[in-house]
Amino acid sequence: MDILSKEERSERMRRIKSSGSKEEVLLAKSLWRANLRYRKNNKKIFGKPDLTFAKYKIAIFIDSEFFHGKDWTSYKYRIKPEQDFWLKKISRNIERDKEVNEYLTSHGWTVLRFWSQQVKKDLDGVVAVIMEVVEKAKGTSAGRS
Repeated sequence: MDILSKEERSERMRRIKSSGSKEEVLLAKSLWRANLRYRKNNKKIFGKPDLTFAKYKIAIFIDSEFFHGKDWTSYKYRIKPEQDFWLKKISRNIERDKEVNEYLTSHGWTVLRFWSQQVKKDLDGVVAVIMEVVEKAKGTSAGRS
């Protein structure tokens, strides 16, 4: 049983952003300062990645721990209000993430997924990983020309 009314729950869910989270903005600004140019939330790319380097076929997702099921096998039993709803929703999100990963990789994309807390706590490390992947892709694409 939910402790909030249907209207209150609806209002809270409406306030949750699907793009432009603090972590997304933080990472995007850091990449921009590192002279890496990207596209945000490109609807033309399957799964609508948070950031893309289309030239190099790199898709980056910043996933929230709750909605994308970090440590899901142990955490799912701690959800109490509306447990059936959340188990179904988050399990589906996890499945969708797998489908997106499989689709993109089968079409030659490199998929990078970071947890939002990882971006907050180790921004420099996340940027370094992305820069390394972009540099590797640049080398690969230069070899094709």
